[in-house]
Amino acid sequence: MGAVPDPVRRMFEADTASRHLGIELGDSDEGFAVATMTVTEKMVNGHRIAHGGYLFLLADTAFACACNSHGPVTVASGAEINFIAPAKQGDELRAVARERTRYGRSGIYDVSIVRGADVIAEFRGRSRALRGVEEK
Repeated sequence: MGAVPDPVRRMFEADTASRHLGIELGDSDEGFAVATMTVTEKMVNGHRIAHGGYLFLLADTAFACACNSHGPVTVASGAEINFIAPAKQGDELRAVARERTRYGRSGIYDVSIVRGADVIAEFRGRSRALRGVEEK
């Protein structure tokens, strides 16, 4: 992988929500990004497994990095997640986002959340580049 694209680096540095949860940006390139997070005690629900909202946020962060890697300010137009296996406190999770296609100002990205070799969740995000909005 190459160096983290500048738009991704700047966006992630300004993402206080993700950074507050301990999410870290790993490899990143055009249309590709990896984000990691360790499940903490505050992230588990009443069943003592990771709350799905935190898994969604991890996947959404990787998705945001991948779809903003091309430069124009890009936001989610929709997303869905399928939970496959539970994650528990102490688990180190890795979200790998890959661009599937871009067409016009839209795109589709798939994100796999894994714990080691085990798939925890699969996320699909749809993106839309904003007109007339420059990167900050």
